[in-house]
Amino acid sequence: MTSDRSISDDNYEKVLVALRRVIRATDLHSKRLSKHAGLTGPQLLIMRSIRDLGEVTIGTIAEKVSLSQATVTTILDRLEHRQLVYRVRSTRDKRKVHAHLTEQGAEILSRAPNPLQEDFIKKFQSLHEWEQTMILASLQRVANMMDADDIDASPVLDVGPVLKDDGWKERA
Repeated sequence: MTSDRSISDDNYEKVLVALRRVIRATDLHSKRLSKHAGLTGPQLLIMRSIRDLGEVTIGTIAEKVSLSQATVTTILDRLEHRQLVYRVRSTRDKRKVHAHLTEQGAEILSRAPNPLQEDFIKKFQSLHEWEQTMILASLQRVANMMDADDIDASPVLDVGPVLKDDGWKERA
């Protein structure tokens, strides 16, 4: 007896389940990060960049974490309000502002879990080049099939509302 559905009909369901698992893993990690450190993924990445780079400008942070300067500024405003970072205008160049961690920010950062993408990157880089290329091509095709080619996205794995011109709200 043959099934009315072909093998490829079953495959789309498997792809959708795999996508849902990726979304769910990102969501669970985001919740764990929030629970243990009280931070979002982008906040964690920005604070780590400040720690790793030392005296650093907002433009350099934005470049390092692949977010716009406006988004980084908004996130820094929130972190500064929580007294986790502070900003100081450069004495050499008054146009530049440098971000620094407070002691409280450094303490929170020391107990925060690694960003989800860090573990992913290690595992991805351990794959053969042909496997990396195959995954990249497949995910690019999936993004295209979901009409997501023109959606601005950084390599920060974080879940939350993202508001842009298309009605989504960015979570910082």
